[in-house]
Amino acid sequence: MNEEVVRSKLKPTLGLLDATAINIGAIIGAGIFVVTGIVAGLAGPALIISMLIATAISFFTALSFAELAEWLPNEGGVYDFAYQLISPLVGFLAGWMWMLSNTFTGAAVSLGFAYYFTALFPNPYANWIAAFICIAFTALNYFGVRHSATVNNFLVATKLSILAFFFIFGIAFVNVENFTPFAPFRVDVLYGAYYIFFAYSGFARVTVVAEEVKDAKRNVPRAILLSLIISTVIYIIVGIVAVGLVGAPELSNSNSPLTEAISATGSVAAVYIVSAGGLIATATVLLTSILGVSRMAYAMARKKDFPKALSRLHQKYNTPYYSVWIVGIFMALLVLLIDLTRVVAISTSAILFYYTIANISALRLKVQEKLYPKVVPVLGIFTCLALLVLTLFVSPDAGIIGAAGLIAGAIYYFVKKGLARNNLNFALLGIPSVLILHKK
Repeated sequence: MNEEVVRSKLKPTLGLLDATAINIGAIIGAGIFVVTGIVAGLAGPALIISMLIATAISFFTALSFAELAEWLPNEGGVYDFAYQLISPLVGFLAGWMWMLSNTFTGAAVSLGFAYYFTALFPNPYANWIAAFICIAFTALNYFGVRHSATVNNFLVATKLSILAFFFIFGIAFVNVENFTPFAPFRVDVLYGAYYIFFAYSGFARVTVVAEEVKDAKRNVPRAILLSLIISTVIYIIVGIVAVGLVGAPELSNSNSPLTEAISATGSVAAVYIVSAGGLIATATVLLTSILGVSRMAYAMARKKDFPKALSRLHQKYNTPYYSVWIVGIFMALLVLLIDLTRVVAISTSAILFYYTIANISALRLKVQEKLYPKVVPVLGIFTCLALLVLTLFVSPDAGIIGAAGLIAGAIYYFVKKGLARNNLNFALLGIPSVLILHKK
């Protein structure tokens, strides 16, 4: 029995660099390389203000996640936090919505990958390319977190270098007239913040794989804050240069906005380099999305909220292989059925739900367990709920789908509990008969 428990336990193999890179890999991807175009169409030259609003909201929630991760560095992240600090039902719904949002995130970034691929090699099969990359990265996750982390570290370093190139090379061609008319107080700037918030959503990814991080109580909170700071600086400087190069209208008309922006320099080599960056950036987010969702399914199965098979680990690769393949195949099917803007909106609405739950969980920590004043999670709750309300105006159908997903999760939970209770009752009814037979 003890031998089986040891064999089925995940192993801490990731250091602070790996943990930070997983988060950066999850943050910097479709947000800056693809969603920038959607936000430019809403906020115009005030795109940067949308980014700053999303940054502020993200930091409140990131601080809540940091203190929760220091308190309980377990696999499962917000699911485990809410399960223990609020209730098993709320924990389940947080985990359920986390899986929903990150499954749609994986679909969004795989579509982003396909758009940059077709920018380099024009063809009409973007959705099928997206499905193929989903399956390829599912296979990589199947072979172990150490392999995934090594590939992710390389890809993160490469895409950061390409974004640095975009900034350094592109800034010389910036036209200040592209920043007019600058209107930061329009309601569309708030709508832009809603969409660009999607770009920051990966900052809590490492909490879902906390048991696989060495010295997790210290390294997971550090990775959360380090990755968010680094990503924010990169987003702002790249956003400024992108708008300055071609203007917001041109960005909004492109599925690969950074490629569109750098084309203003007239350099064909620069266009290819940035397009390659789009491929790499979206690939890293997809890699960490599959990693994260499969580990959430593993954590929920371990507490019997999902079928036990999803917590089964591969004897050789030490990965929850059923979870990995189910998640990857579902993402691949999703990209064949839905468009990018709707995917982003659905993902964001689900993200805001479980971030609200994370802030409530942080608020319920005992005073001696808290790292920050109570006002931090209160502001996190308020700002997340404010963006959730915006869903009704930005994308009503995304709000409906998100609500339907939440209701489906609640129905599954109560049906499962009801079946478990009935099984227990049947077992209890059988006890007297067993006792009588035993006496005879």
